[in-house]
Amino acid sequence: MPDAPPPPVHLDKVVAALAENPALPPELVRRLFGYRGGLGEVAGRPDLTDEMIAEIIAIDDHWLTHSLALNRSLPHTFRTALAEHPDPAIRAAVAARADDVPRELFERLVGDTDPKVRGYLAESRHVPADLRARLATDPVPEIRATLAQWWAQAPEPVRRLLLTDPDDSVRAAACATYFRHLPHPVPPADLLPALLADPVTRAGAVRHCTLDGDTAGRLALDPDEEVRKELAAHPDLPPTLRDLLAEDPAPRVMLRVFARQDTPESTRAAIHARILSYVPPTDWFDDEQDLDDDALERQIMGELANIELRSLCLPWVTADPLPYADSPYVCFRVSAAMSDHLPAPVVTRLLEDEESSVRTAMALHARDQVDSATAERIDRSHRPYKRVGWRPADDFPLPADVLWRLATDPDPRMRRLAPRDPDLPVELVRALAADADDSVRRAIATHPRLPAEELTRLLADPSEYVAAAAAGNADLPREHMDRILALAGL
Repeated sequence: MPDAPPPPVHLDKVVAALAENPALPPELVRRLFGYRGGLGEVAGRPDLTDEMIAEIIAIDDHWLTHSLALNRSLPHTFRTALAEHPDPAIRAAVAARADDVPRELFERLVGDTDPKVRGYLAESRHVPADLRARLATDPVPEIRATLAQWWAQAPEPVRRLLLTDPDDSVRAAACATYFRHLPHPVPPADLLPALLADPVTRAGAVRHCTLDGDTAGRLALDPDEEVRKELAAHPDLPPTLRDLLAEDPAPRVMLRVFARQDTPESTRAAIHARILSYVPPTDWFDDEQDLDDDALERQIMGELANIELRSLCLPWVTADPLPYADSPYVCFRVSAAMSDHLPAPVVTRLLEDEESSVRTAMALHARDQVDSATAERIDRSHRPYKRVGWRPADDFPLPADVLWRLATDPDPRMRRLAPRDPDLPVELVRALAADADDSVRRAIATHPRLPAEELTRLLADPSEYVAAAAAGNADLPREHMDRILALAGL
């Protein structure tokens, strides 16, 4: 008789993942209603029956009820009942998931006494416009500011109310440089003079104003960096002021001049060199550096400018890409690669560019020229400038024979791709389940061909993420589901 597998090292994580396992039998689902660890994950299942939902509500445990309120599959009758719950956090959870619900429920939530409830409605596109408009006169300024940021295309009477609100934070949100949705709103022309005169709305108004010499000169000397930054991108900026802003002490202002089509190349090169010079040392945020406030702010602003430089997208370069396909600036080559009309030799060259972001951008805009070998090469060398979950293989799936080969690749990042083949040979599946890298074990833990003994062994993996992935595998044997619940005292 085989030895019993060891108990999970991370029992709470395993139970929480089991609660979301799509193959969990109804009788085991009900046993989880008594679990008081985690965040009530079982109440978020899409397959709960009305009887189960009623039982959860009757238990009246905070996390179970909160998870239920967030459940997108919750029938409207139960959602309406939870909208009357005495706990405002539960009502706020209802508001956060109020999508395709009856108007009566929105009416109830718009009138809720708790600001968090109304705040979620201010963010929601699903609230009927007439009900959402009521929030423009909400007594809490934070609600009005949230509405201004999230309802970018609100009717003009609503935007006028927000743009002329007595509270600074609301006006600043209503006339900002960034909104939560596109397209960004354009302020009514008759309000622009007042918005430019108001320090809290000035930066957001700059891009919409018609520049005359006096206005441009005043804005170029504004103490607010955001104002100067917006001015530096204005299409009607006089060349003399463009050159002045090219020497601005704020790197993000200079960056806007760098990105202009009319900037002389010598000026662009000088700005590029200055921004790159702001790259801080690897230990720049160490407490032992003992930077004063001004030095720390300069380091932060310099790093932000470098991030923006790497992520710049220049439509005017994309519209006329050929002159910039060999630019010394990575962001120019990325913008050129975003064109769908490049000659084949240029596409080939950009697919082999030394910079990962250029190769990736080109691949996404020349899919018909990306074979499996190119796709593998681009994915293998993909080095995003910030942490993102996406990788090129998500858009360019590799064939089975390549995935089989990658199962034994020296790079664990590439081995993680092998489980994407549902027909991966069992011997490779077993090897990946015993891989030294926990990210590889996590990727294989949900594979349909993972043998039961390997799957149950992963429940006790030292990595909580691997163990949780194994507990969520729909092929987990029923007896091991029972065992996990018993270990949790359920």
